[in-house]
Amino acid sequence: MDKSRQLGEEKISKLLFKFSIPAIIGMIVNALYNVVDRIFIGNGVGFLGIAGITIVFPVMLIMMAFSMLIGIGANSLVSIRLGENKKEEAEVIFGNAISLLIISSILITVFGLIFMDPMLRVLGASEQILPYARDYLQIILIGGVFQSLGMGMNNFIRSEGNPRIAMYTMLIGAIINTALDPLFIFVFGMGMRGAAIATILAQFISAAWVFLYFLRGSSLLKIIRKNLLLKTFAVKGIIIVGTAPFAMQLAASVQNLILNTSLGTYGGDVAVSGMGVVNSIVTLMIMPLFGINQGVQPIIGYNYGAKKYKRVKEAYKLAVIFATAIVIIGWIVTRIFPEQLVFLFNRKDKELIEFSVFALKRFLMFLPIIGFQIISSNYFQAVGKPKHSALLGLSRQVLILIPALLILPKFFGLNGVISAGPLADVISSVITGTFIMIEMKQLDNSHNSIKTEKLKIAEVDIDDCIETAVNDIE
Repeated sequence: MDKSRQLGEEKISKLLFKFSIPAIIGMIVNALYNVVDRIFIGNGVGFLGIAGITIVFPVMLIMMAFSMLIGIGANSLVSIRLGENKKEEAEVIFGNAISLLIISSILITVFGLIFMDPMLRVLGASEQILPYARDYLQIILIGGVFQSLGMGMNNFIRSEGNPRIAMYTMLIGAIINTALDPLFIFVFGMGMRGAAIATILAQFISAAWVFLYFLRGSSLLKIIRKNLLLKTFAVKGIIIVGTAPFAMQLAASVQNLILNTSLGTYGGDVAVSGMGVVNSIVTLMIMPLFGINQGVQPIIGYNYGAKKYKRVKEAYKLAVIFATAIVIIGWIVTRIFPEQLVFLFNRKDKELIEFSVFALKRFLMFLPIIGFQIISSNYFQAVGKPKHSALLGLSRQVLILIPALLILPKFFGLNGVISAGPLADVISSVITGTFIMIEMKQLDNSHNSIKTEKLKIAEVDIDDCIETAVNDIE
């Protein structure tokens, strides 16, 4: 059965499992880079080390944002050109994407190294955290080109129909990073710099793996030297198409910046470090949901286009159930084993452990409803309603959470900072629920209209048959 037929005919639960599992694995592996660094830094350097990498995280999000701008934007254009049988034009866009990834990463590196200390202070680094953040970020920026190329070009491997190879790219990097972290931190005693070196070495090997894929001759797209020269039409198209995911990633960076600043103001270095621990745990619980999103999107999109609205609803509901089951399990674990989760990152600093346990319970108070919110906002992207999707996607991160982080602490101090998250969860879920109720009613109406039309056609066919039979008898 070809891909289009299976999307429209195969059992929805089987399709969801088949499409989502590789994506979930990829998402979790991608998240492990930062989480693993924080675990080893927390145990090898201490809570100030965790605070340092937490302060640096918005910069890393910006680096990822440019990789997504170019990688996702170019990938969409390349897919369209290949579908139009314009392979040469697709390869021009591909070559331009490689050049843009290199240029953007070099510019970020130069800017970051020149304005290192002022930038880190703006991001919320105290005098105690600053040396740790500086040691880590310097190395990360120097190796930024490897992250940019590995992440950006991996999109093209996936678009060629090789999701397993794309998954291996992320697996290789995560495994190497996990192996090198303890070596550089504990054996060589290199602390923050050791963790950063382990990360960029892993990213270098991932980038080399990606380049090897395109250079060994088996790929559909080829790296051709003349295509590396920038063309106006290619650069303009890449930027236009990639702006939406770029903006979402920038919003996440701004939200992290404001959160870290508020934590530092109202709770000090321990609060910044503790929230770094909480965010690491949250990341591991939330990333599978984005994998489900990637898996269900083509199923919903295809069946919506084919006007098979019953299958659309079934796919959406199963995705919500699947996602909700994951976050409920995660929520239960945070209620029963909060100390054990925090111990993964640090066992020595009692103040850090106490705050992290408190923040973990409070910040994830409404975790069970997050699955619904994330899947539902992606649903609108899948059915070609990007404005709805962008509004719902940004509702928690920007429209609600950022104002809450700015207002609540003025009245409730550190408790206000921690409570901003669950408040944003509830309000954004209510907004999302309203949009989804309206959408589901419209789907039902469309489904009923199609059934009515089919019945009318069937009645006409029966009447024609009867008329024909009568005429034949006469």
